[in-house]
Amino acid sequence: LFLSSFQDLFGVSMVVPLMNLHIKSLGASHTVAGIIGSLYGIMQLFSSTFVGCWSDIVGRRYSLLACILLSALGYFLLGTSNTVFLFAISRVPVGIFKHTLSISKALLSDLVSERDRPLVMGRFNAASSVGFILGPVVGGYLTELEDGFYQTSFICASIFLLNAGLVWMLPWSEENAGDREHQQGNKGTDSFSAKAKRDLHSKSATNGALASNSLFQSPWIQVATVLKRIKGIACSDLWDIFLVRLLMSVAILLYYSNFSLALEERFGVKPLFAGYLLSYSSALGVLAGCLLGPITRLYQYNTYRILLHSSTLTCTLILLYASALSIWMVILSSTFLAFSTTIGRTCIIDLELTIGGNEASGTLLGVGQSVTSVGRIVAPLLSGIAQEFSPCGPPSLGVGLALVAILIMNANKQKYCGHGNIKLKNQ
Repeated sequence: LFLSSFQDLFGVSMVVPLMNLHIKSLGASHTVAGIIGSLYGIMQLFSSTFVGCWSDIVGRRYSLLACILLSALGYFLLGTSNTVFLFAISRVPVGIFKHTLSISKALLSDLVSERDRPLVMGRFNAASSVGFILGPVVGGYLTELEDGFYQTSFICASIFLLNAGLVWMLPWSEENAGDREHQQGNKGTDSFSAKAKRDLHSKSATNGALASNSLFQSPWIQVATVLKRIKGIACSDLWDIFLVRLLMSVAILLYYSNFSLALEERFGVKPLFAGYLLSYSSALGVLAGCLLGPITRLYQYNTYRILLHSSTLTCTLILLYASALSIWMVILSSTFLAFSTTIGRTCIIDLELTIGGNEASGTLLGVGQSVTSVGRIVAPLLSGIAQEFSPCGPPSLGVGLALVAILIMNANKQKYCGHGNIKLKNQ
């Protein structure tokens, strides 16, 4: 699964930076390019919850394979797009079904105990981030070749087909129900190294059993079940967690929204330096994902405290950046911000799954992705308004939003500390 996540973002990051150049070469205006980009974001916004919930119903194996293969189809169509219309059509299957990483995270949450989940999610994010760092370099090299964009798109589609093969080869259901029950009974005493050898059999087999009952149901029954589960999320008391996720996402997006322009206006540095600084932060984010194990042990596996402290550190560092008097203060804030944001993203997912329950992990992760998509839509608008007042306007607004998120977490401290008794209302 770590290899699959690396290849996933490696393939995507080869293509995505080149897409604007390609659609312009097809004769599209800036407005048309922007509309197509926005439609993709809107499709992701509405489809992530439904696809995540669907994975809970039919099982991780079939939903993950379907998303990988349909994403491969989208990138294959992208490699054949010689008109703006074909380019737009190629974004439809990707916009609807490119939720492969979310379903993989849901599968990981099925495989490991709550105690080990932050560590495993951190490593998963680190593997994905390495792919995202290397992909643009390879894509930039390939685009220099004749028909480079088309070749890059076909390579990306081939990577997704390879991922489908990897997922198909996973040992999904090689154990019988008695063995699964025995392992679940010993779940609390198993070490992670021992669990890693056999949990893929046990919990994935459980999903496989559900899939055998649900996969061949009427599509209308599946849709009704999906809507029922989404209603259960909407009626649950998880609103504060998703609100914290939205506020922190927008705060971080505001920090990065005018990063290059603000550095040029405030300190006179070139955009190239800002690019190096962002790459440096990405590399540190990979390291932060690998350090989640020692950090969770230091906090005695209290995800709420880790999230609260990382969010407080993020708020402080964005404030330091907004009030920086020299470029060295910006470098200092970027260094530690890479750690705090990576840790915070992992912990908010873990808190969602801990309070909401693993039975609906796909739905919860899908809703979380939709919340983040709302942040991506809202942040550019807020950034544009804030920049009218000052280059420091967007990060200053981000500080305020992060502070509100911290206050919400403090106000619901008792709820998070007693998460064991809280479940979705429909469960």
